[in-house]
Amino acid sequence: MSAITAQDVKALRDRTGAGMMACKSALEESAGDLDQAIELLRARGEAQAAKRAGRETSEGTVQSYIHSNGKVGVLVELDCETDFVANNDNFVAFARDVALHIAGAPQTLAISDEDVPAEDVERERRIFTEQAADRPENVRQRVIDGKFDAWLTDVVLLRQKHVNEQKYDGKTIEELRAKLAADTGENVVIRRFARFTVGE
Repeated sequence: MSAITAQDVKALRDRTGAGMMACKSALEESAGDLDQAIELLRARGEAQAAKRAGRETSEGTVQSYIHSNGKVGVLVELDCETDFVANNDNFVAFARDVALHIAGAPQTLAISDEDVPAEDVERERRIFTEQAADRPENVRQRVIDGKFDAWLTDVVLLRQKHVNEQKYDGKTIEELRAKLAADTGENVVIRRFARFTVGE
């Protein structure tokens, strides 16, 4: 199987509107076959969920998680389109699970790639460029891009696998969000979060 490129992921995302990680996963599962990847996304309801992504989300819930030692706490705002869904047990449970995840993933900087602060992006790219300086010129950019992509996976909430991997079969937060959107028939948005640690 040939490696899945960022261009492949973008092409699938442009055609379906599904999340980046969902597109990457579908392409890997379909060995790079675009049409098969589209079918996989449709079967999972992710393509339909993506169509709802532009809808206004003016309802939702704020949920919290306080770690048992009382030293770490998280607040998460999860938005949807109607108060009916906002009061749904699965919707509220997902918001709580996201808060629990963030408590266990202190490296989380942002919800999506676009939300990562520009100064952090510039700093990490500079570091990876320096680290790749001794690599042959023909592979240097791929090394830099690979390290940068791995870093984004560490710090971007939607890219991260839920910390309770057994419960969620190693699914990412984006995959779980997209499934909830498909199940509820509404646009579901993780709007913001705040993580508090005693002494920080």
